[in-house]
Amino acid sequence: MFKNRLRLVGLAFLLMFFVIISRLLLLGILPRVENAVEPVSPSLALKRPTIVDRNGEIVATDVPSQSAFMDSRKLLDIDEAIELLRTVLPDINYGELEERLSKRKGFVWVKRELSPEAARSIKDLGIPGLSFYSENKRLYPGGNLASHVIGLVDSDNRGIAGIEKYADGLRSSKSSGPGQTPATQQPIQLTLDMRVQFAVRDEISKAIEKFKAKGGAGLVMDVTSGEILALVSLPDFDPGVPSEAQGEERINRINVGVYEMGSTFKALTTAMALDSGRFTIDSLHDARAPLVFGRFRIRDFQGKGRWLTTAEAFIYSSNISMARMAMSVGIEAHKAFLQKMGQFMRLKTELPESAQPIIPTNWSEVTTATIAFGHGMAVAPLQAAMAVAGLVNGGTLIAPTFIKGTNVEQRVLGRDLVKPATSEALRYLMRLNAEKGSAKNAAIDGYDVGGKTGSAEKVINGRYAEGRLLTSFMGVVPISQPKYLFLTMLDEPQALPETSGYATSGWNAVPTTRTIMMRTLPLLGVQSNRLPGEAATKTAN
Repeated sequence: MFKNRLRLVGLAFLLMFFVIISRLLLLGILPRVENAVEPVSPSLALKRPTIVDRNGEIVATDVPSQSAFMDSRKLLDIDEAIELLRTVLPDINYGELEERLSKRKGFVWVKRELSPEAARSIKDLGIPGLSFYSENKRLYPGGNLASHVIGLVDSDNRGIAGIEKYADGLRSSKSSGPGQTPATQQPIQLTLDMRVQFAVRDEISKAIEKFKAKGGAGLVMDVTSGEILALVSLPDFDPGVPSEAQGEERINRINVGVYEMGSTFKALTTAMALDSGRFTIDSLHDARAPLVFGRFRIRDFQGKGRWLTTAEAFIYSSNISMARMAMSVGIEAHKAFLQKMGQFMRLKTELPESAQPIIPTNWSEVTTATIAFGHGMAVAPLQAAMAVAGLVNGGTLIAPTFIKGTNVEQRVLGRDLVKPATSEALRYLMRLNAEKGSAKNAAIDGYDVGGKTGSAEKVINGRYAEGRLLTSFMGVVPISQPKYLFLTMLDEPQALPETSGYATSGWNAVPTTRTIMMRTLPLLGVQSNRLPGEAATKTAN
């Protein structure tokens, strides 16, 4: 009986020994796999596509990195582990880390996307329960340079804005299942030219500083294809530091912000009036006195107080003349023209972020009169630029694109929207404006420049804020055979002694655009039409 009991106890000890050994083996072999799988979403296991500009320059790419995590159940001394980590990672919130570790529930992230040096130093600490997971870190070589186009990713390397978010849409459509590699990892090629992007950002930044503006934006678009070669909105952010993207002032002003575009809208009004057949370049408009609508009056800024031809109304930017032309065409025709020029829709591009235009719900005659000179209706600057591009290129409305190689025909929103003669007349007026009108400070010796200025009082808390202007300029080069449209915007620029006390577009947005053109036109292959050795003539400053 005693021997049987001894055998039974021995057998029990033997079974317990095997159970303990098996458990130790499991803990020694499997923890990294189990702990790595628990927090990881499929996007972590996928490498993101590289993003390049039109010339193949890398603007976003993945680099391998390691992330540290702990199994809190294996920690012998939490306080000791934290003190050791402090020697390598002083910037961690250790109070929060201690709280999560103290729950002893298993997996706890310590630090994501470590540098190789930091990962090596942490490994050398020899903390029990500390492991590493290999993942990809997004790298943006240009920093802030094109942040509003590129967008950014979250801590799990998933796109949350811009082209990065667009790329995830491509990936999901080409992947055969969660966690699987996409069918293609070809680079995404943008239409941006980073050389042009740099020049635009640099000049907008200088203009903001010079004119003490709250912000600014710039755009370069190919009017024949809709390709965007540069898009800048300042203040911007570093995509590698997502927290910098927070704040209303850092929105993409070009296609997320909506604004009353001021006198740049007069290009649309003039084209509409000429295309209607009711007016010619030489038609006369009574601009001797303000237009009166009850207690509301429409005046001209520095008005001539006389009858103006259509050409004069354009170059002198007459609100009164524009209102008269629009009212003559009629409310319904006015609305129909703006609609076919894409001003009533939310403009969709590869950038997920876009804005719905603000259109008056009650459209009266005074509404038509004010919208004729760019007040009373707010649109995204990108869609206003698209409309002007469509007017100068002969009447083809093309949706903008940020992805190189997209089919132009599939992006055409309308053809023959104005008569060829209307497009030609508008180009002539824009050229005349750069020679004699409000855009004369955009003239560049040897280049065929045309454009239209805009200065609009901002609407704040439902009212126009006197003296707080959004200034803009749309310039086209060469205007005789349009290729590139330049848009510059400044938010609340201030008057300077050298601007004769004025803060309107002709004194800030226009000369800024001129400088941008001078820097970028050679990069874009637009040659001066001045013969070699021919003396340069002095241009307006």
